[in-house]
Amino acid sequence: MAERAAPPVDVVGLVGGECFGRTAEDAIAGADLIVGSPRQLAGAARDAPATRIELSAALDDALDDIAHHRDAGERVTVLASGDPGFFGIVRVLSARFGHDAVRVHPAPSSVSLAFARLGMSWDDAHVVSAHGRSLDAAVDHLVGVSKAAVLTSPDNPPQAVGAALVERGRLDLRAAVYTRIGESEESEFHGDLVELARGSFDPMSVVVLTHGGPGPGAKTVAWGLPEDRFAHRDGMITKAEVRAVALGKLALPRCGVLWDVGAGSGSVAIEAARLAPGLRVFAVEHDRESAERIRANAVAHDVCVHVVDGRAPGVLSSLPDPDRVFVGGGGIDVLDAALARLTPNGVVVANFALLDRAVTAWQRLGNVVEVSVSRGVTTGSDHVRLASENPVFVCWGPS
Repeated sequence: MAERAAPPVDVVGLVGGECFGRTAEDAIAGADLIVGSPRQLAGAARDAPATRIELSAALDDALDDIAHHRDAGERVTVLASGDPGFFGIVRVLSARFGHDAVRVHPAPSSVSLAFARLGMSWDDAHVVSAHGRSLDAAVDHLVGVSKAAVLTSPDNPPQAVGAALVERGRLDLRAAVYTRIGESEESEFHGDLVELARGSFDPMSVVVLTHGGPGPGAKTVAWGLPEDRFAHRDGMITKAEVRAVALGKLALPRCGVLWDVGAGSGSVAIEAARLAPGLRVFAVEHDRESAERIRANAVAHDVCVHVVDGRAPGVLSSLPDPDRVFVGGGGIDVLDAALARLTPNGVVVANFALLDRAVTAWQRLGNVVEVSVSRGVTTGSDHVRLASENPVFVCWGPS
C-alpha cells in the first residue's frame, strides 16, 4: 500500500487579526496544529480547537515541530502578518518543505496598505527590506529613486534610514512612516528626512519615500560640466573635456565606493556623485582651503561628498576599500596605494601632465590616452581662433 503524502502547510496572512477569504478561514478552522505569535493565536485562532505552538526566535524548533505533525498526517496552519510571501515566512517554509508543500492564503502586505493610506499606486515603487542586512546595503538601493518603501527592523529603524539618506544628500525626499498598520494601534508620521532622522519610531514599521522637491530626481544626465560651475583656485581644476573622458573611463557603478585623491576643487567627485547617487564618494585633499572649497561645491551641486582632510597615501588607510579611484593629484605611490586596496573588478583612472609619470602609470594600468583640447576664442568682432590647453595623459585600468 502506497505511503500517504503529508498534507501541505497552510500559511495564512493576517491584518488586524483577520484573515482574508473562505479558504483562509477553512485553513484555520480545520487545522490540527496552529503556529503563530501569541498575539495571532489569541486573535485569529481564538476559537480554533487545534493544538497551538508559539512562533519564537527559535525558528528551527518550530520547523521541526511542523515536520513532526505533518509526518503524523496532521494539518498544520502557520499564521503570519500581511502577505507571508512578501519578505515573509513562505521563503523559509518552502526551503524546508518544498514549494509544493506550502499553500499560501495572503492578506494585504504592509507596503500595499501604506500606499493605500496615501492614495498612491505603487507598481513603480522600489521596495527594500532593511531586515538582516547592513544599513548601507539597504540605502544603496534607495538613492536615486523617486518612490520607495522600506521595511525597517530593530537594527535599522526608520530614524536610522532617514539619517543615512540625509548623509547621502537625499534631502528632496518626503517620508511617511506607518507603524502596526492595519492594527488597532496603527500610527503614522509625515515629514521630511531631517524630521525622520530626528524622530523615534517603532522599528517594525514601513517607511514610504516619495520625491518632494528639487534634487537628484530633477537632475539631467550630463557630465563634463564647465569649470565655472565649480569654485576653484587659479585654474587648478580638471578641465571639462578631460573630466568627461576620465568619468567615462571610470565606468561608474550604481553603488559602491569612489575615491577622488588629490581632489582639488572636487569636480570629479561631485560629478560622480551627480551621475551615480548610490556611490559613497570620498574626496581626499590635504590643502585646507581646497577641502573647504570642495565642501562648498558639493553643497552648491546638492550632492553628498565625504571630504577627507589629509595627505595621500597615508590618509587612505581610514577609508573603505574602493570600487573606483580617480587620482588627480599625487605621485605613483598614491596610484600603487589605490591599486593595493581596489576591490575585484574595480577601476583606477589617473591623470598626469608629465609624460614620464604617465608611462609609469600606463605600465601598471595598461591603458593611456592623450587628451588635447583646443577651445575657440574670439580675436575680433567676427573672427575665431583655437587656443590650445595643455595636453593631459589619462591612464586607466584594470579593465
